[in-house]
Amino acid sequence: MARAGEKPYRVYRGGRVKGKVPLTGRDGGEGRRSFRADGGGPGRQVVRRPRRRWTWRRRLLVALLIFIVLLVVWAVAGYLSVRSGDAAAKKRLPAGTTSALKPQDGLMLSNASNILLLGTDHAENGQAGRSSDRHSDSIMLLRTDPGHHRLTFLSIPRDLRATIPGSGESKINAAMQIGGPKLAIETVSQFTGLPINHVVVVDFGSFEKLIDGVGGIDVDVPENIVSNRFDCPYSTQTRCEQWQGWRFHEGVQHMDGHRALIYSRIRENRLNPADTDISRAEHQQQVMQATLSKLASVGTFFRLPFSGSDLLAPLSTDLSTGQFIQLAWVKFRAGSTLRCRLGGKDYGDGYITPTEENIAVIQMVLGRSAPQPPPPGSGPYGPGCVSGSQSFP
Repeated sequence: MARAGEKPYRVYRGGRVKGKVPLTGRDGGEGRRSFRADGGGPGRQVVRRPRRRWTWRRRLLVALLIFIVLLVVWAVAGYLSVRSGDAAAKKRLPAGTTSALKPQDGLMLSNASNILLLGTDHAENGQAGRSSDRHSDSIMLLRTDPGHHRLTFLSIPRDLRATIPGSGESKINAAMQIGGPKLAIETVSQFTGLPINHVVVVDFGSFEKLIDGVGGIDVDVPENIVSNRFDCPYSTQTRCEQWQGWRFHEGVQHMDGHRALIYSRIRENRLNPADTDISRAEHQQQVMQATLSKLASVGTFFRLPFSGSDLLAPLSTDLSTGQFIQLAWVKFRAGSTLRCRLGGKDYGDGYITPTEENIAVIQMVLGRSAPQPPPPGSGPYGPGCVSGSQSFP
């Protein structure tokens, strides 16, 4: 220790600092020695902190941030692709159609909405007049109920007798032929008493492209089916005459677009003569429900930047891109599915005459009463509701 009044260094003629003054490091020892950049000898003593290594937490955080950025970029690209297809789908909707719709109350994410699905099938399949026929082969109402996390599909038989505004009584599917989607909306709304918020016209001739675009769908076929002869897959008349019809086995089957389209067109089952056009409507319900599930899946989301525009090619609709996204989210969040159908009596005149049971079905669709299947003895046209995992009797 230096005495009182003494300097902690010695002074020489050649300079002020000779020797060193020890500096105490954090560990109590001498600090690390640093040298001047010009190599002129020892300089000021400093303590260098060791470089911190990347921990697994920091690496995980950076990876998560990169993933989020890529996810946002991917979502924006998908949104732009869907918006392009949606703009074209709106142009395909006939002018004046939206005037028959009731505006949506708030967002679909939080408010119930009724979407009318009209399926047209006018491709040339060897049936005379098919190319010019614009009847709605499929009439279905989709009700979203986000408050109860439920989706309800309501099938309306195309042969149901109904009053068409301005045209009198006829089969309900004739409204599409007479006045297009606008008159079909007015007729269905008047018949059911339900306001229609949105409409989607599906061209079943192109629908198979949409199903192929999402990678196919899974359908639970309720029974073995051997259909009547239609849409023969062979090119020669001889082979078509020997062909027995389309076959579907009972159970869950993965279908591509063409197979699903054939399934939705079957009107007769040679293994079960009790099957009617109502059974065909149930097949279409299954196909539509499975397609919606696939559209709302994660796999479809990651394909949107490449196929978002093509997925909407078979559709004509008033739905906006944002509403499509909301519908997909509501479908994804739905905890239950209800399948309902309207019906009536068949008196052999080519019509299905509605009965009072249809009023009860509408109450089930609105969630005001518990779902009930068609009563025993009501026949193949009996109205009622079943859960998504059940089949109509």
